[in-house]
Amino acid sequence: MDTTTVIGTQLDFLVVIFYFVAIFGFGAFFAKFTRSTKDFFFGGQRFSWWLITFSCVASVVGSYSFIKYSAAGFRYGMSSSMSYLNDWIVMSFLLLGWLPIIYFSRVGSVPDYFRKRFDERTAIMATIIVLIYMVGYIGINLYTMGVALNALLGTDIFWSAVLVATICAVYVTVGGQTSVIMTDLAQGVILLIAGFVLFFLGLKVLGGWEGFWSGLPLLHKLPFAQFNQPKEFHFVGVFWQDGVANTFALYMMNQGFILRFLSLKSVKEIKKTFLALILVLMPLATFAVSNAGWLGRAMHTHGLLPAGVNPEQIFVQVAGKVCMPGLFGFVMAALTAALMSTIDTLINAVSAIAVNDVYRPHIRKEAPDRHYLRVARIVSLSSALLGIGLVPVFASFQSIYLAHGSFTASITPPMVITILLGAYWKRFTSSAAFWTLFGGSLIVALSIVWPFVITPFSHGVAPAGGFKYTRALYGLVGSLLIGLVVSYLTKAKSKEKMQGLVAGTLNEAKVGFKGGPINETEGKKAVVRVVKDKQIKGIHVSPEVARQLSANVEDLVHLSDDRWWLGGLRSTQAKISSLHGRGSDIVLVAPALIKRGNLIARRKHRLEKIL
Repeated sequence: MDTTTVIGTQLDFLVVIFYFVAIFGFGAFFAKFTRSTKDFFFGGQRFSWWLITFSCVASVVGSYSFIKYSAAGFRYGMSSSMSYLNDWIVMSFLLLGWLPIIYFSRVGSVPDYFRKRFDERTAIMATIIVLIYMVGYIGINLYTMGVALNALLGTDIFWSAVLVATICAVYVTVGGQTSVIMTDLAQGVILLIAGFVLFFLGLKVLGGWEGFWSGLPLLHKLPFAQFNQPKEFHFVGVFWQDGVANTFALYMMNQGFILRFLSLKSVKEIKKTFLALILVLMPLATFAVSNAGWLGRAMHTHGLLPAGVNPEQIFVQVAGKVCMPGLFGFVMAALTAALMSTIDTLINAVSAIAVNDVYRPHIRKEAPDRHYLRVARIVSLSSALLGIGLVPVFASFQSIYLAHGSFTASITPPMVITILLGAYWKRFTSSAAFWTLFGGSLIVALSIVWPFVITPFSHGVAPAGGFKYTRALYGLVGSLLIGLVVSYLTKAKSKEKMQGLVAGTLNEAKVGFKGGPINETEGKKAVVRVVKDKQIKGIHVSPEVARQLSANVEDLVHLSDDRWWLGGLRSTQAKISSLHGRGSDIVLVAPALIKRGNLIARRKHRLEKIL
């Protein structure tokens, strides 16, 4: 693949190399917190909302985000932000149904949910689609990172992708979900800082806000693109493809996000995470990833960038223009952070699907947990290799934005419809679910061969290029019709078999999660001292602590190190198995729980009731 003019200096090169080494060591350090497949995939279900929120930002903002949205910002202005600000559409669906359902039902993935909600053939079909979706995401992130490193170092795009994929795969393979969460926390902070630093430096180069604003054409100042033109970027297409199909898929189908939410200590923490993510951090991330394109257009207008500048390189070009050597390396390290924080999530997610939905149920059942952990690590390496293989495919598209939009519009609609109907409509049948996935995927595939079938859904968009976005609406409508028709022609499962798996049955889901009656009386957190007791199993608390928690024996509690900034890294969940009389602030804990939660006996801990 061709290279371009090298922008980075030797100092920038050293900064990026230092970042690679530091983040690799940071991720590998947390390998000691991974002892089981539950740790590897779910992080032990121990983490606090603020830590996961920043981690989620890093997972959403991939390297393709900086490159893709900067290029769109350069071409189309402020409207480049419209796809990133659509996430509020899914809030009610996730908070009131989907996220509590998957957490309380203890499912590990969408295929696992389909297996319980529908049947095995539907789960197999979902597994195929989700794996294609996840591996494709790995490929497009690796390609865009190769584009960035090509400008920074002059290295070949393909071999740059190989280098980054190798580093990510190694620390994910060693540390699993805990390494992913902790490295993404650091990388989420870095990429937000870098995005804002870049904007303020750009304003300085342009002579302030007036220079920036006067350098933008009129259409670049508008918050939305034109309704159905130009064919490469228009409001109606981006809305259906990115705002609806891709946004629902990202939060409801993307295994990386499902694992992230399942790593939280409670559903209450999930709700805090999602609200903070959508209402606060995602708008900030939108600004961080898009502003280089806006700056680049203003600089181009004022003659500060060459006339023939490549929009796909605009983020790197602007960073090189406004940053001194070393600082440019830091900004490129942030771009690297964006890639690695998305790739590590995707690699871990592919591993979870492959082990829990393919290998464990169909290839080797009831093997020791250490065997599945070993297989998970092998799959992590393999998924990175598959992603590398897709780099040349995405390189063939006209732009990264178009490549990403075309991919998601083709893959996500059948899955989005099946998840929504499955989670919110009790009449949706197992046969309908299977045919929605299979038939929906088939009609989308036919639209690629015969694009004219999309015309009734195109809102007047020209066929060439535009259909790559409106294919999402065509797929959503077609899949929905299949689901409705087949549901009314076939018999649904009994209500008893859907308890806890459909909205409206969350109380039953909570009972199943806890394994007994739920106690929802509000209590307070207690500060306690942990004492290891080899004679017990579970957790024993004093009557005073039980009253403070408003908890009974058999209630589920979360015990964590009192240092809030650990974010739940040293914590565990368990049921109160008994009351004791050895001191009001003492909690007796079985050795196995102390080991599982990485707790430090005798120091202060916080105890709170979950259910």
